[in-house]
Amino acid sequence: MTDAQGIPLAAFTDSASVAEVHLLEPTLASIPQSIRLPERMPLIADRAYDSDPLRATLAERGVDLIAPHRKNRKKPPTNDGRKMRRYQRRWKVERTFAWLHSYRRTVTRFERSIQRFDGFVSLACAFIALNKLL
Repeated sequence: MTDAQGIPLAAFTDSASVAEVHLLEPTLASIPQSIRLPERMPLIADRAYDSDPLRATLAERGVDLIAPHRKNRKKPPTNDGRKMRRYQRRWKVERTFAWLHSYRRTVTRFERSIQRFDGFVSLACAFIALNKLL
C-alpha cells in the first residue's frame, strides 16, 4: 500500500496462491498507527478487488474502494465516471512495484523463511521512502 506520491505505507506478503481480496485486510492492519489516514480515504485497486462484500466492509471503515468492475459481473455497476478518473493514478502504485523490483531479494523469493523475506521487503520499502525524502 502506498500513499499518493508512491511512498510505501504498508506491505504484507503471503503465498502466491492466496486471492488478493483476502490480503487487503491484513495489509490495512499492518499500517502503523503513527500514520494518520484521511477520514474518507480513497483506495485505488485493480480488478481483482472487485467484490461487493469487500466494498461494504471497507465503507464501514471509512475507505472508498475505487476499482474497475470485472467483465463477468452479474450485479449492476456501482462505479461512476468521477470515481474512475482517480483510477488513472494507479501508475504510481505500479511505479512503486518497479522500485521494489530494483532490489534483487524482493524480485524473487530466494529466502526459505517468510520472516527473512519480510525483512528484505521492509528494508526495500525503507530505502524507497528515504530516497523519496532526500
